[in-house]
Amino acid sequence: MEKKVYSVCVDPQFEHPYIDADEWRNEPVRHRYVHGGFEGTETKFCFYFPEKERFQNRFFQFLMPMQGPETSAQGQEGEEDMISFSVLHGAYFVQTNLGGILNGGGDETLVYRCSAQAAEYSRKLAREMYGCGRPYGYVFGGSGGGFKTISCAENTEGYWDGAVPFVIGSSMAMPNVFTVRAHAMRLLRHKMKEIVDAIEPGGSGDPYSVLNEEEAAAFREAEAMGFPRETWCVWETLGEGALPVLYPAVPAIDPTYFTDFWEKEGYLGTEPGSSAGRDRIQLETTVAEIFHPEIGVEGVAESIDEGNSYGVDEAWKHQFGKAGRMPVLRLTDFPEGDVYTRGLELTFLDGALAGETIKALWLGYTLVTAESDISGRNLAAMLEKVRAGDKVRLDNSNYLAVQTYHRHQVPGQEFHAWDIFRNEDGTPKYPQRQVLVAPILAKGGAGGIQDGTPRCKMIVLESHMDESAFPWQADWYRHKVMENFGTDGNEIMRLYYMEHCMHTDCEEGNGGDHEHIVSYLGALRQAFLDLSDWVERGIEPAATSGYTMDGGQVLLPKTAKERRGIQPVVSLTARGADGARITVHAGETVHFRADVELPAGSGALEEVTWGMEDTGEFTPMGEMSATQWLEDGTGRAYAEAAYNYTRPGTYFPVVKVASNRTPGDYFTRIRNQARMRVVVTE
Repeated sequence: MEKKVYSVCVDPQFEHPYIDADEWRNEPVRHRYVHGGFEGTETKFCFYFPEKERFQNRFFQFLMPMQGPETSAQGQEGEEDMISFSVLHGAYFVQTNLGGILNGGGDETLVYRCSAQAAEYSRKLAREMYGCGRPYGYVFGGSGGGFKTISCAENTEGYWDGAVPFVIGSSMAMPNVFTVRAHAMRLLRHKMKEIVDAIEPGGSGDPYSVLNEEEAAAFREAEAMGFPRETWCVWETLGEGALPVLYPAVPAIDPTYFTDFWEKEGYLGTEPGSSAGRDRIQLETTVAEIFHPEIGVEGVAESIDEGNSYGVDEAWKHQFGKAGRMPVLRLTDFPEGDVYTRGLELTFLDGALAGETIKALWLGYTLVTAESDISGRNLAAMLEKVRAGDKVRLDNSNYLAVQTYHRHQVPGQEFHAWDIFRNEDGTPKYPQRQVLVAPILAKGGAGGIQDGTPRCKMIVLESHMDESAFPWQADWYRHKVMENFGTDGNEIMRLYYMEHCMHTDCEEGNGGDHEHIVSYLGALRQAFLDLSDWVERGIEPAATSGYTMDGGQVLLPKTAKERRGIQPVVSLTARGADGARITVHAGETVHFRADVELPAGSGALEEVTWGMEDTGEFTPMGEMSATQWLEDGTGRAYAEAAYNYTRPGTYFPVVKVASNRTPGDYFTRIRNQARMRVVVTE
């Protein structure tokens, strides 16, 4: 049966747009601000139009990972400022609330229909304002917004001329990428420092050498499923990603799983001496004291309920807001020893909250509070009702069970990451559930399951260190496109892998860890411009990244000529160093050299900064050469710096570089970095 495509039409649900704000604003740049919605719906939109002399007959439309306020782009600064980028590059900016949380009555098509109708209405206003023809439209989004962007590209026609989905998952992503990560982090939590030391530059390169059999199996499982090895270097700030928002879907769709896990053969919960059994907490106790927000608790950080949010990986937290500082409960008892405290649930057995269960955040000792969830309940108000003496039960059984759910969700052979869970004849090694949860979640959140049939040109950006959308998934989608188009897909799609980038679209990155990662925002903005050149002027963008696959791992070539794409390639050495490690005496000056290769057409080296002592601060120093271009179109440049390490210790100096096709354009600097190990002795 041929798929029905939503073509340009009058949709009765969105037939009556209204405007409730129309004014000129000077911040963050001069623009005309239009806010409104569609009568009879919860859908709202924001348009940000540049002055006429700036307009180049195009718009960029952002799709959030989840439904949220249509005004969320306001107040962004620096490279994250989508409004300024759009206006300064000749485009107006479009954003909706994706239909609103309550709109649509469960209609999965709502996201792409309301987005399409907002795009079309923006064109009407643009024609009136500029006297132009039909403006070109480009839709983009990352993570959950990447699912939505692809859905818009595959399920509509005539609304957008191009799409830039970034850090994308596959139809088997949720919750599996998060469960395998949680399982590995639990099993490896006592060996993370040794693992990181092996993986870091100048290490042994063999993390398996420090693991016992059980730990090695968990590490191998994560690698096979696609968790990037290098990403373990930032394990302390990884967290659990979007698992909190996806976790409740498992019992909703597969209600007997959590019971089966602990009772039936073939599941980790019934294996004798299993790690799940060792880490299981089931404790009945009582509430000893309640500390209210105005009193506080010594040693407990303020705003303990807010957690941290670093962009697209945890965007769900913004949807539900913050309930204010939470009351803290001191329990009479808490398990002692090596306690695994993630995923705790606190059930109230009597008192005002009898029968209620909340996610419990352990604060140390016997202190717990409520952790944010998607229930919509006012958790702070609930905890205000708790009284000393109330009986409660602490239990992490369900969270332990969900961590291996991916083993019981083996999909078709096209998903090679699951080969580790197949026997030689292709049959699953573990008992399988009757339903695959991931495609249901993918369709429910985006209105469609990726099938590789984009109806507009597309540039995909995928982070090579992506902890939440494992990099192989972009290759999986590329091959879906190739199958449908019967070619290499280059006539309609490009895929760029971004080295040393993680899932987040926030400049501060994974908890502000600038030692290991760089932002992909400059490359993302350049992709918008390249896509518009491709669509509007027929200028071919850079070639798809060169890469190879090793199971679930994406391997990038060492040279810019082989790697292609748009990101510079950089290596760091020290004079006299043997590879990525050098040993010097305290007080000895170390001379560093960064060699930079630039893919054809990617622009010249524009910026080099150095961080020598793991402080997270980077400054220009030393010398930077001009870019020399070779006959094959690639560029070469280098930078040199010297530093005197006065104290013994182990240091990881980092060099960060940025290329730019438009010198001085703050938004289009494409970044990469390199690091090495310096051991300083007496």
